[in-house]
Order: sequence, then C-alpha cells, then structure tokens
Amino acid sequence: MRECPRSLPRGRFGRVSAFNDIRDYVAIPRVLSLRLSPDGSRLISAVQSLNPDGKSFGTALWAVPLDGEPYRLTRSTKGESAAVFTASGDVLFSSSRPDPTVKDGGEETPALWLLPRAGGEARQVASRPGGIGSVRTAGDVVVFAADVLDGEESADEEKRKARKEAGISAILHEGYPVRYWDHDLGPGRPRLFAARLGGDRLEDVRDLTPDAGDALREGTFELSPDGATVVTTWREYLPRGEWRTGLAAIDVATGERRVLLSDPAYDFTGPLAISPDGTRIVCSRERITGVDVPARSELWIADLVTGEGRGYAPDLWAADVDWAPDSSAVYIAADHQGRRPVFRVPLDGEPTRLTQDDASYLALNPSPDGRWVYALRSAVNLAPAPARIDVATGEIADLPSPAPRPEVTGTLTEVTATADDGTVIRGWLALPEGASAASPAPFVLFIHGGPLGSWNDWQWRWQSWILAQHGYAVLMPDPCMSTGYGQEMIDRGWGDWGPRTQADLDVIVDAALARDDIDSERIAAMGGSFGGYMANWLAGHTDRYRAIVTHASLWNLDQFGGTTDASMYWQREFGLPGAERYSLLSPHNSLDKITTPMLVIHGDKDYRVPIGEALRLWWDLRRTEVDSKFLYFPDENHWILKPGNIIAWYETVLAFLGRHVLGQEWKRPDSVA
Repeated sequence: MRECPRSLPRGRFGRVSAFNDIRDYVAIPRVLSLRLSPDGSRLISAVQSLNPDGKSFGTALWAVPLDGEPYRLTRSTKGESAAVFTASGDVLFSSSRPDPTVKDGGEETPALWLLPRAGGEARQVASRPGGIGSVRTAGDVVVFAADVLDGEESADEEKRKARKEAGISAILHEGYPVRYWDHDLGPGRPRLFAARLGGDRLEDVRDLTPDAGDALREGTFELSPDGATVVTTWREYLPRGEWRTGLAAIDVATGERRVLLSDPAYDFTGPLAISPDGTRIVCSRERITGVDVPARSELWIADLVTGEGRGYAPDLWAADVDWAPDSSAVYIAADHQGRRPVFRVPLDGEPTRLTQDDASYLALNPSPDGRWVYALRSAVNLAPAPARIDVATGEIADLPSPAPRPEVTGTLTEVTATADDGTVIRGWLALPEGASAASPAPFVLFIHGGPLGSWNDWQWRWQSWILAQHGYAVLMPDPCMSTGYGQEMIDRGWGDWGPRTQADLDVIVDAALARDDIDSERIAAMGGSFGGYMANWLAGHTDRYRAIVTHASLWNLDQFGGTTDASMYWQREFGLPGAERYSLLSPHNSLDKITTPMLVIHGDKDYRVPIGEALRLWWDLRRTEVDSKFLYFPDENHWILKPGNIIAWYETVLAFLGRHVLGQEWKRPDSVA
C-alpha cells in the first residue's frame, strides 16, 4: 500500500498553521533532496520527519512521479539517505537498517542497499566495517566511500574488533586537523572503492585509494558516464598546519591516479559534475585567502584529460551545478541579490539567468531531452519542494511534493538602505499579521552566519516566521561579506568584521525602524556563528537593543583561532596569533561596555566554534553582573538538531525576548524547567 503525504493541521481560513506551537512546527516533514532517474520518468526525494517517539528525526525515500502523486518507497527505524539511480532505474541508498538475511549482525553501520525498480523489498548489496558513505554509479560500475583503518583493508574488521575488545578509544594524531564540525577524525580514514552490480551483492569490490591517507577528508567525488574515471577532491597537507585541495582523476580499472587540477594559490572544490560526453569537469575554484587577500570563488571548467581549463561566472558563488545533456552548457544555482536563481552558463558565451522569481534553487536535475531542469524550489517564505523549470521560457511549475508546505502567516517585503560608502544594503523583512501604524510590531534583527552567506532561503533552524507568529517583525539583512552582491561586497568587509558590518547593519536597521508599522523602541538582535560574533560585537558597541541573543558565537578571537576545527583558515585572514586584528576585532575587549541583557546559547559538540567561547563569555558576563542566561546543550553541535532541543531553543528565546522586549514577567519555559 502506497503512503501519500499527510496533511498538516489547518489554521484559520483553512491555512496550514504550524508556527504558533513549536511542537507542531517540529513535526513538519522536510524535503531534503531530489534526484531524477536516468530515463527522466521519475524523481526521488529524501524526506525527514519526526519519529514516532517524538525524540528524533528519521528519513525515508519517496518517489515523485512526473504524472502522479508522491508515494513512500522505504521505511525503517534507521532511515535512508544518499540515494542514487542505477542505469536500469533501481535505487541505491545508504542505511543503518539491520540486514534480515544476517543473524546477529553486530553493530549497526551504514550499508549499501538496492531497491528494485520493478518493486519488492530492498536488499543489502554491500557493507564495510566502518560503514559506507557517498555512492556514484555509471553503467554497472559502482564507486563508494568508506572509512578504513590504516593498513590492508582486508584486516579492517579484525582491527576494529581488537580496539573495541581492548577498550581503546585513543587516537594518535601526527597532523592537523584532529576534528571536524562535531566529530573526531580518526582512527579510520576515508577511501574510495569500486565494484560492479551483479547478483545479490556487489562484485569485484576493490580499494581504489589504499594510499589516500587523509587526502579524502571531507571530500566529494564524481564518476564519469562511462564508469571509467573517478574525479575526486584530493587534499594536500603542507607545513605549519596548512593544506590545499586539488582534483585527482582515478582510473577505475587500474586504480592509477593522476593530478587533474592543482594550484598553490587556489582550492578546487565541489560541487563537481562531469559532462555527459565525458570530456570535461566543472567545479569551484576558490582563492587561497590572506590578510589582504579576500575570499573569491568562480566556476571552473577543465578538460578531463589534460586538466586545461578556465574560469566562468566570476561573480556567482555556485551552490549547485549540473550539465546540460548535450554538454554545451552548465546550469548553476548561485546566490544573487537575496535569491538563488538558476543560471545557464554556456561554454562559449556569458551566463544568462533562467529563473526570474524570488526563489532559491538547489538539487538541479536537467532532463535527458534538455527541455526541463528539475530542482528543489524554496524561499525565505517558502519551504523546499520539487519544481520543474522550462529551459526555453524559464517558466516554473511546482510539482506535487512528498511533504506539504507550511503556509506562513504575515508578509515578506524587501528593505534597502545606503551605507556611508555608497553601497546599497538590502534585506528581507518578515512582518506579522496585523502590524500597522496603529499597532506597530516589536522588532528583531537576525544576523546571518558565514560570514560568507546570504538570507535567501527557507530556514528550518532560524525560523523568522515563528517569531512573526508571536508578533515580531524580523529583519534579515545581507551586510558586507554577504554573497550574491559581487566581489566588492566581500572585499569591503574583509579583515574589518565588527566595524564595517555594524555600520551596514545600523543603516538598514534605521531604515526598517523608520516604518510606521514597526515599534522603534522595542527591539532586539540575534545571531548565530558569525552572526553570534556580531551579536557580541553589538552588545559592546551600542545600547540600542533591549535584548541580545548570541548563539554558537565567537567571543575571544585569539582563543577561537587556535581551538576551532580549521585554525589555518581564520589565521589567513587575521594573521598569526597575537596579530593586531585579533585585539581590534575581538568582542571580548568591549566587555566593560556591555549593559544589554544577553542570552548565550551553545552546544558542547560544536567544534567549529568550540564551547570554550560560550564558557568564557558566560563567565565574563557573570563576573561583571550583566543580566544574562546561558542555554547549554550537552549533545548538540553548531546547530540544534534534536526535536526536544529545538523546542527548548525556541521557547527559551521567546521567553527571553518576551521579558526584555515586551516587558513580560520572566517565566522559565517548561521545556527547560
């Protein structure tokens, strides 16, 4: 029996209402991905939804027929992800579900499963002691990534068993880095394996990269259409903790590896895509930054044999890319003026914008006949769902979605202002229903992270419409270093984080507060990551806000620079420890000027901005008697991802804003009582 998408609770006037009660919001299913079958007849999506226990999220694969309603393909307590089609239309996916053909299968690690196109149950086709990650297919060739302990891969299982039985969790590092995002690196390292489809399991499984070491860390790879060549990012480790990322081409038959792209002044990174005719690779080329060398990214297309290539679309930061079926052009989704349109970039011409709406696009899938591009379409006020774009006209049609879109209440409008250097600063303003001159809304400034980024998409974590549902107007501006406004926007903030960004924020906040439907007195500021850095900076440089919420924030730059998971990246911009920029731009040096009440939020598993930043900030606020609270998550990373913790996050933020912005009596939320 096919399961169809469930409807959400309806609000007044028949609209979906899920922003008033955080528990309803957490229960909204979320479309995460989109893949088109080789024959162009159907799409599949991974959909995340609340598990029956209400304490965790699970994922399932859904089919999205082009001529019918979506239906669920998989169902397991462990969920499914990383789905790709085989040439015959079967679906390969990764899952930690138990294999019903194996009794007492031991620890659950992600294995590779195949779901037949003709129907029937999925079956496991490959497993590895360290689990299986990303997978690519072409013809009968399958290439997948897996974590392997040093030495012969055939001994991997026994070595893992020996470590476990001996009670050893220690990892001996001899290089940098030692952790990433929210997990420790090691003792295993990623490798690529090649195999062939056939029979009940993958056949002829071979280690393509036995000598990879750490070169494939946090990497990405693609397989040529003929299944003969793998192109993968390849990290080269340099003295003093530095590294560079290039591209390597690996012969699937022999394992022979050659350098495809490498340049001491650039990193070559994903997104990657190999042309359908197998002659070219497209990637991003990112300039290695320095104290006086700002970040810069461009599309790079190179010959798959010689490596010779050139740059395209230098002002477009590609978030996703794929080739036209005739290999004459690539389609990219790139930040642009607070949107993320789809552009067509021909090999012999200039980029042209394909989509003209205010939406943001990801998961691009050109159809085999070249008529359409299928993609996930979303916006600040529109949750992601499948859409079809007409290549000839740019016309957009939303497709039936495996997850119903929640309808926001309130309105979204655009705000612009001119900075002191003449730069136009723009942003989105979410207004609650009923905001007017007679009943102006209290105001919250949302500051985005990055700092390279943009408010141009739907946010599941920083959801402005929850605050709007509770009566707040929310401004989401793109100040200096925001992407989608040309290189100059990044250059003007490089190495001048606090002062330049504050000047941009001040001018657009002034413009928003000049509206008669916003209360210019009851205002607050919030930010996460770099946005949290700016929240801390504002706390020490202005008293205009009644409350400040700082999430996963940088407080002491010198301390942060040596404890984050990629110290060398930040050192390039700020200089060696002790350099002047650290003291000039570190928020902690303005502690004595902070009088605004602050809510500090941090996860202990955050390795990008380590917990030490929050602990130091909290102690500094305590010892100087600043009115403050600390919302601490022992088991969360840079993002708050568990359903119960999401509820606690929003309820605490709303209670804190209610106390200091609205003047309500403080009541400790039940979720953290």
